[in-house]
Amino acid sequence: MIAKKYAPLVFSFFMALLMSGIMSLVISLFNLGLVDGLVLRWLQAWLFAFSVALPAIILVTPLVRRLAAAVVRD
Repeated sequence: MIAKKYAPLVFSFFMALLMSGIMSLVISLFNLGLVDGLVLRWLQAWLFAFSVALPAIILVTPLVRRLAAAVVRD
């Protein structure tokens, strides 16, 4: 198992993995429709999207936490 101190990174990894997968599938379906080779094209798009999403999530998480704290009251 992974040490608890790495929980924010583990969360970021899974968030990036799932969101990039879902969004790349939706966008691929929207742009291509149900075509031959869709799965391979989607997996290629997913790999690219994940490689952008993971560092983006890690970088913007502190800003998002501050923004959320600013608009939520006790």
